[in-house]
Amino acid sequence: MSETGASAPIRASEALRKKLAKIGLHREADLLVHLPLRYEDETRVTPVAAAGGGEPRQVEVVVRSNEVQFRPRRQMVVRAADDSGEIVLRFFSFYGSQQAALAEGTRIRAFGEVRGGFFGAEMVHPRFRRVVEGDPLPAELTPIYPSTAGLANSALQKLIGTALAGADLADTLPDDLRRRLGLPELARSLRFLHAPPPGTALDALHARNHPAWQRVKFDEVLAQQLSLRRAYLARRAQGAPVLVARDDLGARLLDSLPFGLTGAQARAMAEIGSDLAQPHPMQRLLQGDVGAGKTIVAALAACQAISAGWQAAFMAPTEILAEQHYLKLVGWLEPLGVKVAWLSGSLRSKAKRAQLAAAAADAQLVVGTHALIQEGVDFARLGLAIVDEQHRFGVAQRLALRKKGDNPHQLMMSATPIPRTLAMSYYADLDVTVLDELPPGRTPVRTRLVADGRRGDVVGFVGQHVAEGRQAYWVCPLIEESETLQLQTAEETFATLAAELSGLTVGLVHGRLKADEKQAVMAAFAAGQIDVLVATTVIEVGVDVPNASLMVIEHAERFGLSQLHQLRGRVGRGAHESSCILLYAGPLGETARERLKVIYENSDGFEIARRDLQLRGPGEFVGSRQSGVPLLRYADLELDADLVEMARGVAETMLTEHPELAERHLQRWLGSREELLKS
Repeated sequence: MSETGASAPIRASEALRKKLAKIGLHREADLLVHLPLRYEDETRVTPVAAAGGGEPRQVEVVVRSNEVQFRPRRQMVVRAADDSGEIVLRFFSFYGSQQAALAEGTRIRAFGEVRGGFFGAEMVHPRFRRVVEGDPLPAELTPIYPSTAGLANSALQKLIGTALAGADLADTLPDDLRRRLGLPELARSLRFLHAPPPGTALDALHARNHPAWQRVKFDEVLAQQLSLRRAYLARRAQGAPVLVARDDLGARLLDSLPFGLTGAQARAMAEIGSDLAQPHPMQRLLQGDVGAGKTIVAALAACQAISAGWQAAFMAPTEILAEQHYLKLVGWLEPLGVKVAWLSGSLRSKAKRAQLAAAAADAQLVVGTHALIQEGVDFARLGLAIVDEQHRFGVAQRLALRKKGDNPHQLMMSATPIPRTLAMSYYADLDVTVLDELPPGRTPVRTRLVADGRRGDVVGFVGQHVAEGRQAYWVCPLIEESETLQLQTAEETFATLAAELSGLTVGLVHGRLKADEKQAVMAAFAAGQIDVLVATTVIEVGVDVPNASLMVIEHAERFGLSQLHQLRGRVGRGAHESSCILLYAGPLGETARERLKVIYENSDGFEIARRDLQLRGPGEFVGSRQSGVPLLRYADLELDADLVEMARGVAETMLTEHPELAERHLQRWLGSREELLKS
């Protein structure tokens, strides 16, 4: 099977192809890299008398009896024996054909975990097959593949064996490069992993640290790096507006601020400013911890675009966050003569028409939600698109914003720090700028873990805190009651706190309120008219009320690490000592306990993100932002960080010096699934 032939569909019946498609197998080449989850040793037979200890074993026995029992539950009980003793094979789910295959007198080989039962040795739901005395044993360990309902492991073995026999497995790594990297040949590695010989250490195979596994993991990471790097280079080859400032708008903004830039902000602006002046589109991710000052950097980038005679657009995922940005940007830029427009889904028809007209004519900065990318929104001269909390937007949404202009520059921002290995792997198609310095005046937040049984003490602490002239947040995970989760709800908590904290003003905000209602509540809280704000996670990002220095998070064990860190970042923004109380309900599961331990012990967003990656894995961590990037099946970003580093350099070399090998590598690993991230 040639490399071209490898891209052909799998030769199988329509019914079988549908089952294979469920696990991502479409091409002959897909079969080659569909690797086992684990292996079982069927190369030897163990006498029944020696097969105990709870280990998986293979026995060769003759069926003595087979009966279906109905107490204590329906089951098929098969008694079988060899010369050394008897074993019970027990099936709680079975078909008539299986019962017939295990008729009295039938010789079988059964593989499974052997345990001591009431009647002696027994296997529950063993894998078995009929044999004739003297049948040869398999020459290799048995691979067990990822599968789906109705797709037998034996069918996968047969398909993969056929694909291997006809495959062209010519190496895509030049021999000198492969030897320098200390990697075995791919053909030898794949054949070994699909059919390991007897005596191979199962520990090394299952831990995936065998040299054959290292080669496969490297190739997988290399395919990802090649795809992302090629996308990056393709974008760099496109034209874009050259945004060179023609006046001192940025300098005037800096002069008007009551604070100066941190060193990190100044470095970030220098990198972004240089990118904007290039004739190809900027694709830069600006990441920084909560409160690192990303918004002013974005505002200065917008000033450069505006000074060059172009427009800037600023899109945020929620109305609360978008309006916070709008109000801040209006306060900074309108006094300098910049016209700022506002677009959101909640605008009434007349106001919306006016804002749409402004965007299409003389507005220099347009701020809004997803409304910016809706049909009917036109920009006069869009040169810079800024996307906040970019991981909450999908690839298609960001692409839609770029299509509103003539290939504008794009600045993406995230307050969820991205671990280095994740950035190298899933964000390799972007230039990344890190704000690793907090502005002066940010006060450390003291984190406390409090069991739900002490809820009354926490309510009393909130009352005392407000009596000192401060404000507080109380965050709940649900809006209305759920019998399944049985959590305190925002509405219940609001009613309870309003009663318990009589004399104080308690407000409520959640995602089901109308936009103008949410805005009114948030404005009242920011103005100090609300003492305690009960909220769902709509306040997770963007809310900036310096006088709010206490955060209570209800059922903290139900939140993810990044959410907890973001929520905690809503306090500590003023001059007063701030606290975050994590109320939890026991008993805690292992993962929840670990999350709370991490957030209690750490305030560094990058360390929290690294631990979050360990707990959740990259699939959930990157969210919809990189939906076009193939998730790694075999490599582990923590354990195989050295392979990611190695693959980055090799990808550069292959694209420039061996482009034909790079293309074959991508076809082998990704084929039609390679999605170049053009957003």
